Amino acid sequence: MTTAQKQDKEIFRIIFEENWEDFKEEHPVFDCDQYEKPVQKMLNCGKESGGYCEYICMECGRDLRRVCFSCKSCFCLSCAKVYADNMVCQVGKVLHPGVIYRHNVLTVPEQLRQLFYTNRHDGALLSQLMRTGYQCLEDVVSTVKKSELKIGAIIVVQTHGRSGQYNPHLHVIMTDGGVNTETGKWVGLGYLPYDILHKKWQYYLLNMVSDFFGKGVKILINNLWKKYKKGFVAYVTKGKVPKKCKGLARYLAKYVASPPIAVSRIIQYDGQMVTYWYRDHKTKKKKEETVPVFTFIGRMVQHIMVKGFKRVRYYGLQATKSFKKWCEIIKEGIRKIGKVVKGTYEIVSPKTYQERYQDVTGTDPLTCRYCGGEMELWKIWVPEYGFIFDEEERIKQDTYGVKKWLEGRGGHPVRPASKRIQLPLFPLQI
Repeated sequence: MTTAQKQDKEIFRIIFEENWEDFKEEHPVFDCDQYEKPVQKMLNCGKESGGYCEYICMECGRDLRRVCFSCKSCFCLSCAKVYADNMVCQVGKVLHPGVIYRHNVLTVPEQLRQLFYTNRHDGALLSQLMRTGYQCLEDVVSTVKKSELKIGAIIVVQTHGRSGQYNPHLHVIMTDGGVNTETGKWVGLGYLPYDILHKKWQYYLLNMVSDFFGKGVKILINNLWKKYKKGFVAYVTKGKVPKKCKGLARYLAKYVASPPIAVSRIIQYDGQMVTYWYRDHKTKKKKEETVPVFTFIGRMVQHIMVKGFKRVRYYGLQATKSFKKWCEIIKEGIRKIGKVVKGTYEIVSPKTYQERYQDVTGTDPLTCRYCGGEMELWKIWVPEYGFIFDEEERIKQDTYGVKKWLEGRGGHPVRPASKRIQLPLFPLQI
């Protein structure tokens, strides 16, 4: 990789390295753990200062590889794909066999976005927004089918719009129907009337905002009722959610697990200004925007959630605690209407560092370059505690009880194969 290519890849981190401290001085509201810790994790991602593992060849002892820890944060552009993949693995475990899923988007009108931005440090607000979205959709499905139905919903809250500005909205993967709570039968949804969805979402959202903020928003609520007579924007994406989990992985990564910006969208940074592009919702064309570097940083960090906040939540038939119970009820409900439950969703396991490296480079990073042997974990170092695992120290302390055997060999540090762990050939101070 050339120097220019490395700089392009690291441009997001470079922007924060050069300006983060000055940005906090000018905007002290961001000088707190909610923003500081994720930013520092991102800055130390892939660096020795953030911790590392060492692997060594136990056959010949000649090859040593130090693997620095990644931060595994959705704010870090390098780790965003890993974050998305891990989320998809989690979601793939709670998909009901035989059930079709739909993708809905519930938006917040621009007049309410300032309220959400001002209270972005209160996780209860977004939590209530997510539950309100589930309640709204369950009411819509029950209204359309004219019976009390229990639906399933996987809801992800996203606070950034395409330009990076604060725009809270919900992405919902919901069951295309539900279980009749009286008969236990499965009822398919089919067509979803947009006018009902728009009006119901307006009703639920405005009531939630009114209950959360009290009398101070009464005038604003009344104005929104008058202005949006057809309801708020809520839509169902074209097509159904893919039936295979691998297709679902790509689908979710695109819609619900993306960071505020991709590194490929940053066109230029000159130390003062940042130019980036996004696809405009109205024109569907690329639009470039150049902003001061502090504005760019602000647009990025404002989307960092409070610590412990869960961006992905499961409701109704998808609730993790009652998933197994509902799974059997759904299967029986589908059989009652004369349909066959076909197949199950494929569960995708999270990939290890070794597997991801092989996917990108085609080579195994833990194969010795000299003898082809398999490299073993040697040491683990973390900045908070130092070495938390040290195989070399264990050998020095005779943890494996081979000190006498080594002395009989003249100190030559080679373990017998029957001992299962092969020591390296270079000298050790035992």
